[in-house]
Amino acid sequence: MKKSKIIAAIVLIVAVFVFGNSIYTIAENEYAAVTQFGKIQYVVSEAGANFKVPFIQSVKKIPKELMLYDIKQSDVITSDKKSMITDNYILWRITDPVKFAQTLNYSIGNAEDRSSVASYNATKNVISSMTQDEIIASRGTKLTELITNNANSAIGQYGIEIVKTEIKLLDLPDDNKEAVYERMISERNNIAASFSAEGRSEAQKIMNQTDKTVTVMLAEARKQAAVLEAEGESEYMKKLAEAYNDESKADFYTYIRSLDALKNSLQGENKTLILDKDSAIARLFY
Repeated sequence: MKKSKIIAAIVLIVAVFVFGNSIYTIAENEYAAVTQFGKIQYVVSEAGANFKVPFIQSVKKIPKELMLYDIKQSDVITSDKKSMITDNYILWRITDPVKFAQTLNYSIGNAEDRSSVASYNATKNVISSMTQDEIIASRGTKLTELITNNANSAIGQYGIEIVKTEIKLLDLPDDNKEAVYERMISERNNIAASFSAEGRSEAQKIMNQTDKTVTVMLAEARKQAAVLEAEGESEYMKKLAEAYNDESKADFYTYIRSLDALKNSLQGENKTLILDKDSAIARLFY
């Protein structure tokens, strides 16, 4: 009886040990590569508990999350032979655990080395294809995309992906800064002067055209006024002719005009009027 209890205990211990060697868990931020005699049999990417063949199969954990690697500063040369200093960091991740294991032997350090080399070469290739002015104008999203795309073309074979190669510093060597800044200021001043000259020229054209339009409009208005004035005079004379078309009306009109002339002649302090006896005004009084 005692012997059978010992055997049962041994069997239980072995069973627990075998079961413990058969089950494994993986987290949300990792892959599990199940290997057999050093060869990957399959990869599990879903988090949770899983089973494997005890003692024969083993599990290698591989990171799944986005990882950051800071690259040292380096010098690069632009297409116009100007030296610049770049300081990059990369965001990368493992996308193919099998390729990663086969080519880099599960080493994160090896993956960082490959990513940094690819990023540096991409930075050098992109910047060497652009002038210094083009690089400065492209700083930000455009330059980041160019370098990231170029870097990824060189590391797909390792089962890793560079999500972003970000330039946190893009600067000029100290001995070049002053000359470059002065040249940039001079270029901007030239551009501003060019815009000002174009603006003045355009303004002068507009003023000339406006003056021409105003002159034409004034001439047309004067012409129209002269026509209207002539038409008014004609209508006035016509009305006068109609109003005094007989002798009695004509005499009355002459009488009124004489009175108006007499009134106009008596302006000022001197009220003395000397008339010839045969004048039209003198005839009013006899």
